[in-house]
Amino acid sequence: MKTLSILGATGSIGTSALNIVGMHPDRFDVQVLAGATNMPLLAEQVQRFKPRMVAVLDRDRADALRRLLGQGNCPEILWGTSGYTAAAQWEGADMVLLAMVGAAGLGPALAAIEAKKQIALANKETLVMAGDLVMAAAAENGVDILPVDSEHSAIFQCIRGNRRKDLTRIFLTASGGPFRTRPKEAFQNISLADALNHPTWAMGDKISIDSATLMNKGLEVVEAVHLFGITHEQIQVLVHPQSIVHSMVGFRDGAVMAQMGVPDMMGAIAYAFSFPSRVPLDTGFPDFAAMGSLTFEAPDADKFPSLAFAYEACQIRGSLPAVMNAANEVAVAAFLKEKIRFLDIFHIIEQVMGQHRCIDKPDLSGIIEADKQARETAQRLIGKKF
Repeated sequence: MKTLSILGATGSIGTSALNIVGMHPDRFDVQVLAGATNMPLLAEQVQRFKPRMVAVLDRDRADALRRLLGQGNCPEILWGTSGYTAAAQWEGADMVLLAMVGAAGLGPALAAIEAKKQIALANKETLVMAGDLVMAAAAENGVDILPVDSEHSAIFQCIRGNRRKDLTRIFLTASGGPFRTRPKEAFQNISLADALNHPTWAMGDKISIDSATLMNKGLEVVEAVHLFGITHEQIQVLVHPQSIVHSMVGFRDGAVMAQMGVPDMMGAIAYAFSFPSRVPLDTGFPDFAAMGSLTFEAPDADKFPSLAFAYEACQIRGSLPAVMNAANEVAVAAFLKEKIRFLDIFHIIEQVMGQHRCIDKPDLSGIIEADKQARETAQRLIGKKF
């Protein structure tokens, strides 16, 4: 029986993870749940899975959760930074699923590593912001970091059974998002509803926008550099609209291995939970005969400059990846509130990165300060309304 702490329980990854737990109650036991804002859903999850502790964003939400659960049905409820730290370090949990959105995942990730917990990582921003520090801390503490992103899980699975030194190329696949075929001149008219309407994946709002801008793939490039110990020059992004090939790995003899499956996060989550074994799921297999063909194409760098931002961040490293991530988070949040246009997201990231004075080898406080300054710069740019 593997015991779990699930941070980000009410998001798309967290709810899928709990579906897996529900399918295999003999294999997994939920010790801790953490959810930031959706207290009604979190209350339902608490009632079903009976965790020992729950962490929420703030005191008001803790009080709201207690009211929803009623007297006599409440586990220990903690809140704020200390609550999430306790959730990440809960003594009874073997593995921590980090499924929080954005920079908020970095602190709990480091706390879990310090407590020597096995990590199932769905929060790519953790490695984008502080990949060098996080991977060094994981090595020092003997902590396994198992990727939950479908692309990185695919790469991890393809590498298994092969020598790492034979790896020469990673082919990171992308669906292309909802605007793959839309002409650039029509980008001025992209609405929020358009951007949230992903053609193949069901995801949360933030990651849906990141997919529409291809920043999600840019963040994954940075993440892959740290997870697999390669350079950004060894990563090739391919647009694969069918989303069946989750990624591929190339070896020095020219062999390429691909991991395929239906576009559903359940497989990647379950593999991290059950590694090195596999558990049965009801997602089924792709219908290859009905599909007819699988296609690949180069991403359009002119329409989607996010990939160029990410490769620049990988090349310069230091504090620049954290700055890119911070600018993107602020810009996406503003777009979701319809304060800026879709194209403004690219402009904000480019300007914030351009204004940043990069720190070569930042410590954690340096990364946090760079993140803070980047957010302030992005907010000022938004305030000017271009």
